[in-house]
Amino acid sequence: MRIRADGELAAAPADVWRVLTDWEGQASWMPDVAWIRVLGAERELGARLEVRTRVFGIPGATDRVTVTVWEPPQRITISHDGVVRGVGEWRLAPVGNGEATRLDWSERLCMSPAVLGEIALQLYGPWQRWMVRRSIRNLSRIVAAG
Repeated sequence: MRIRADGELAAAPADVWRVLTDWEGQASWMPDVAWIRVLGAERELGARLEVRTRVFGIPGATDRVTVTVWEPPQRITISHDGVVRGVGEWRLAPVGNGEATRLDWSERLCMSPAVLGEIALQLYGPWQRWMVRRSIRNLSRIVAAG
């Protein structure tokens, strides 16, 4: 399954980057995240995170993710390894005079077993797409508030 969403945020890319990479703070703006714990000392490239994910609002799975690309303040790529596997990416680009940011969010996800997992993801897809769009709106409010 592939998910893509984007939005314009009223803050410079460096400011958006700081909020995006506050791993433990992501639960405050991502409705499908109950909590995140950093595993180890690394918080940038190679960082490993444990993520408690909500399914239809109920904490349902704890997965691990790893930061595989770290290009501040332009791009972060995360490898998902758990019940759901795949790659997520945030790309940031300055807008206008650099006081705003365009955020492009993409996810490429799969789940085992292959056929049943794909059916489950397709059924869950509309909810997941809504949560990604809502996350961008929540993030936008946070960065605009400073």
